[in-house]
Amino acid sequence: MENRIFQKTEIGDVPIQPADQAEVPEIAGVTVRVVEIGEAATQVDTQAATKIDVRHLNFYYGAKQALYDVTLPIRERQVTALIGPSGCGKSTFLRTLNRMNDLIGNTRTEGEAMINGQNIYDQKIDVVFLRQRIGMIFQRPNPFPQSIFENIAYGLRIQGKSRHEIAEIVEQSLRGAALWDEVKDRLKSPATGLSGGQQQRLCIARAIAVKPEVLLMDEPASALDPIATLKVEELITELRKKYTIVLVTHNMQQAARVSQFTSFFLSGRLIESAPTAEIFTHPKQQETEHYISGRFG
Repeated sequence: MENRIFQKTEIGDVPIQPADQAEVPEIAGVTVRVVEIGEAATQVDTQAATKIDVRHLNFYYGAKQALYDVTLPIRERQVTALIGPSGCGKSTFLRTLNRMNDLIGNTRTEGEAMINGQNIYDQKIDVVFLRQRIGMIFQRPNPFPQSIFENIAYGLRIQGKSRHEIAEIVEQSLRGAALWDEVKDRLKSPATGLSGGQQQRLCIARAIAVKPEVLLMDEPASALDPIATLKVEELITELRKKYTIVLVTHNMQQAARVSQFTSFFLSGRLIESAPTAEIFTHPKQQETEHYISGRFG
């Protein structure tokens, strides 16, 4: 399928040929942003079951409201990209999905997020078990100050796995994170000696070792070089075959390359959510169009 390019300007739609650059020269005084739709966007399954059903979510830091009435179905084994300018609430929303915001004092969550018939926000839910089911990959790699092997084995040991099971799962997880061939001969070496991209893939391996159902990724490639970023994006595409993925990114090119659904946040509100190709070619809301075309953000 031919890649489609979305470009809006003050003088209307301006057709251009696919290009690698993220920006093109000003047209009529307006710098427009070029977004190339990737193959992943063509693999959207609009009939996919809802894995997490978020309904009427409000979130507060003390008296300050950060999210307003967010309702969003997150589709199973699809990548949902969350985009929007800094401070729009996308990372706050992501952290509500496995209760990471609970670690911040004086916060409050209203609404519900249903997964397998359970409300994530129910105070009776086992948060430790929840975070095993819904894993988190942070913006900067955060390996434990231990060996490569122990970074993955640690959680498994807490689960009571046998030595044989641990060794098997460590290898499976490293293979699943496309890292095994690079580290199989130095598993006892410190994880901190890996490159930034390798550390991030190690953190992904650590997350998938405990067999999660969902992976939350908060700008997982923002601190990486282009080659490492490409490897992480390729890994996301592979992981999507087994896991539901929610990805926060400031990079709209990345959202268009790896996601099947995209949701646009602005000032704590979900403005629009749709299949990625639709968002980037025919947005329904003017705020979405302005953000994607580069008028702000």
